[in-house]
Amino acid sequence: MNAQPRPWSRLVTLSIIVAACFLTAFPVTVRADGRTEPVTIETASSTVIFDSEIMRTEAEREQGLMFRPYLPEMRGMLFDFGQERPVQMWMKDTLIPLDMIFIRGDGTIARVIANAEPYSTRVLPSGEPVLAVLEINAGLAAKYKIEAGGHVAHPLFNK
Repeated sequence: MNAQPRPWSRLVTLSIIVAACFLTAFPVTVRADGRTEPVTIETASSTVIFDSEIMRTEAEREQGLMFRPYLPEMRGMLFDFGQERPVQMWMKDTLIPLDMIFIRGDGTIARVIANAEPYSTRVLPSGEPVLAVLEINAGLAAKYKIEAGGHVAHPLFNK
């Protein structure tokens, strides 16, 4: 008896091949030392901790979350700019939507940009001098009520 493959099995096989090609075509970079640090955000109603990679060098900040296919829910990336200054972010080559939290040197949140669009070259400005930007998955700022005026705790702030 000659069994014919089922149409759905071809679709599953094709999906696996496409996913494998996609994941190998885009490098997923993580800090060279693989370390993360807790970044705690205190809002009016809660405290939430994001296990975050800290981007301190120009090369690390330029790479950011580009080409990563996903970010675990309670992970983040904290961009340390070394001194307070106006900064601009963008989403070129970033595959996942993000919330961006712009943070002053004293740890207070200056601005939150929710749901930044993947692949966009639109410039997203801090609006004022900031020391750092925390990127988290889109929707989490709203979920945890993270907004301007909240406080971020990490050794980077209040040196």
